[in-house]
Amino acid sequence: MARWQKVLLGVSAALVLTLIAASVAAMWTVRRSFPQTEGILELAGLDSTVRVLRDGYGIPQVYADSPHDLFFAQGFVQAQDRFFEMDYRRHLASGRLAELFGRNALESDMFVRTLGWRRVAEQELALLSTDARSYLKSFAEGVNAYLAETDGAEMSLEYAALRLSGLSYTPEDWTPADSLVWLKAMSWTLGSNIEDEIDRSLQSAQLTRQEVESLWPTYPFEVNKPIVNQGALVDGVFEQDATGPGTRFPARPPFRAGPPVPARPPFRVDAQPSLREAKAASSQLTRLLGTGDSLGSNAWAVSGARTASGAPMIANDPHLGASLPSPWYQMGLHCNEVSQDCPFDVAGFTFAGLPGVVIGHNADIAWGLSTLFADVQDLYLEKLVAEDRYLYDGRERELDTRVESFAVEGEAEPVEITVRESQHGPLISDVDEELEAVGGAAPVPKSAEPSEERSAESSVGGYAVALRWTALEPGRTAEALFGLNTASNWNDFREAVRDFDVPGQSLVYADTAGHIGYQAAGLIPIRRIGQGNWPVPGWDPAYEWDNDFVPYDALPSVLDPGDGYVIAANQTVIGDDYPYYLGSSTDYGYRATRIGDLLLEDDSLTVEDMAAIQLDNYSQLAKTATFRLRDISLPGNYYQQGQRTLGKWDFHMDADSPGAAYFAMVWASVLDLTFSDQLPEDTLPSGDSRWWTVMEQLLKEPRNPFWDDISTLDTRETRDDILHMAMVTARDELTRRLSRRASDWQWGKLHTLTLRNESEQVTDGASPGFLFDRGGYELGGGSSIVSATSYHVSEGFEATSVPSMRMVVSLDDLDSSIWVNLTGASGHAFHENYTDQTDLWLDGQSLPWVFTRADVEGAAESELTLEPG
Repeated sequence: MARWQKVLLGVSAALVLTLIAASVAAMWTVRRSFPQTEGILELAGLDSTVRVLRDGYGIPQVYADSPHDLFFAQGFVQAQDRFFEMDYRRHLASGRLAELFGRNALESDMFVRTLGWRRVAEQELALLSTDARSYLKSFAEGVNAYLAETDGAEMSLEYAALRLSGLSYTPEDWTPADSLVWLKAMSWTLGSNIEDEIDRSLQSAQLTRQEVESLWPTYPFEVNKPIVNQGALVDGVFEQDATGPGTRFPARPPFRAGPPVPARPPFRVDAQPSLREAKAASSQLTRLLGTGDSLGSNAWAVSGARTASGAPMIANDPHLGASLPSPWYQMGLHCNEVSQDCPFDVAGFTFAGLPGVVIGHNADIAWGLSTLFADVQDLYLEKLVAEDRYLYDGRERELDTRVESFAVEGEAEPVEITVRESQHGPLISDVDEELEAVGGAAPVPKSAEPSEERSAESSVGGYAVALRWTALEPGRTAEALFGLNTASNWNDFREAVRDFDVPGQSLVYADTAGHIGYQAAGLIPIRRIGQGNWPVPGWDPAYEWDNDFVPYDALPSVLDPGDGYVIAANQTVIGDDYPYYLGSSTDYGYRATRIGDLLLEDDSLTVEDMAAIQLDNYSQLAKTATFRLRDISLPGNYYQQGQRTLGKWDFHMDADSPGAAYFAMVWASVLDLTFSDQLPEDTLPSGDSRWWTVMEQLLKEPRNPFWDDISTLDTRETRDDILHMAMVTARDELTRRLSRRASDWQWGKLHTLTLRNESEQVTDGASPGFLFDRGGYELGGGSSIVSATSYHVSEGFEATSVPSMRMVVSLDDLDSSIWVNLTGASGHAFHENYTDQTDLWLDGQSLPWVFTRADVEGAAESELTLEPG
């Protein structure tokens, strides 16, 4: 063998050995964080033996003798599977992400600290019962028992990646406030309408008030029913059987709609750049929280009169931002002997880092959640007269102040800001220079122009923007969750929900005694004037809330409705003659109507039937619009091929459908051609149910001014002109993206899903996504469809929010219930339970949801025994 050949062979062998060694080292680093799920562990802090049984998908069921041991074990097991997710979330919700990720996270940290989520969470502890505080404390002790046994990469691969970037970090002990603060983050995710207020303001600079309102239409009661279709308010209490003018709403509260509003509100054009910055800051926080467009949920219950078993069933699939791991964690919590001292026998979905179960069932009742979308946020414009004073009711008042200090990874010195608060809330315009400018040119009455003395470097003499929000007051939502876990009947359920302050929720209910029901929940303000859809003058007492909220007993509820089902799919709660204003940012009801239509097709529903409804891809908008599209005359066979895909299409947005692909592209083009010339770029249509309602009306008005392209000065376009252009554009775009042959088009090739690690939102994609992300999944469904895989049409077709889990509970045999998560139980990349449920989720399949001890033990594939150490 020649010398050069020997050298080459030696180098090759060394390279192979190096690669093998690197692979072994990498796999060792990866696997060292995998949890122990079998054998015996001794843990200081336990009082007695705890069993943790896991099925083949790693879903844990915990059995203990006391609540202390039960929640201790829950904290330990969640930390085993998901500690990085828990740690990331507490840093995010506490405004401390910059400690891990540096300057990229500083602006969002400032915004969160200005809001003060952590301070409120710490105050909430004192409002909780002794039992609730003890559960949170026990959970924290379990998490800390895990931290005492692990370090760095042993906790998660993400920590190894952070250490490679130079971070030296040891996690702090877990505290009860760490659990509570995530509820504040979820309240922001599910209860924020700041961007709606800003969008209206931005649009008003280019449109008349009538035009703006046409883009925010009222709920279509004549087409889509509300959740509750019976009952009335009697002496301040909602009575589901009350009817007739003699009893309807005798206790109507005083309400003033506010002064007459001119056709074009008195907005100053120079407010627009600042409002855009405010929206950008809010949007950045929303993005960091892993949320997407068209958040919501489907939740419904059917009575035994409509099921094959003769017992109720309940279904739920919350629509949240797509992330890896899933926002949800499946778990069962069981006292070995259920008693007053140890009352827990419950299973379902919770958030990693939170004790108890958020959605699920116990031995007696089942419940599901759907966001209420109540209007619980208002922006107040505060007129500043000095750095520390503002005007209210003609007098000066002092601003409350506090200093917030931020440790920033890679920087020696902390960053400090001064947070100012008016009586309405924190001045979010102080977060940075851009947000500060929001108050400098804000939409206010002409009679309240700012002083000419306004400084270019501060808000003195100008306006600041304060946020009032129910979640910034301490509440008892955690108490409500523990109450739901142990409720045994309708009355227990309603009393538990009484404490559900934020976020506002619609709760559906079913029990083993044969009942179904619904309850609206949450703190919803009563405003002296108006509805909070626009920023209001903070110096005018007429716009106060007075700390007055809709009484819980006045909120709509119903037990055993006459039609045998209740559907809460984010539509409006009740008819417009209900005296209290709950909000106008709800879904417009297309999903709920479709669910109702499918339920009425069968009076012998099974678990499989309920699951099939969750997967329904039918598009009501497609049916309405396609009849118009089929009538448009297109030039030549090339363009007509696209149109012909609609010929026999059944209006289902199936992943393999050419018609669905063509319609989706046409729909996106129609919205772009109709509105991009008349709306500010950052308020362009998302394509959600509001825009469905807008377009359904516009399709009936062929000469509506919105159809006209204002850039073509010599031509006035009509509806059919825009539809023609959209269909031509869609055909060309699909040829470019997919194929010239229309029969090859598939909706799923456009509408894809990528599951990304949450931390990538902070690092702008700089983190090693190849380690943590999974994607390229092809989806059916779409926005405002029961199978709600939503996307923003102005940004592309990639799914941004999806059904984050699905469950169906059968109350006649709890062990015949089914559930599935978007990802898996594990948050550890490369673990077998990391994404092992994703393929099931994609295929519309579910897992058996065993509950009774015998079935849990029969399904168990591993058992970990935790002993007192």
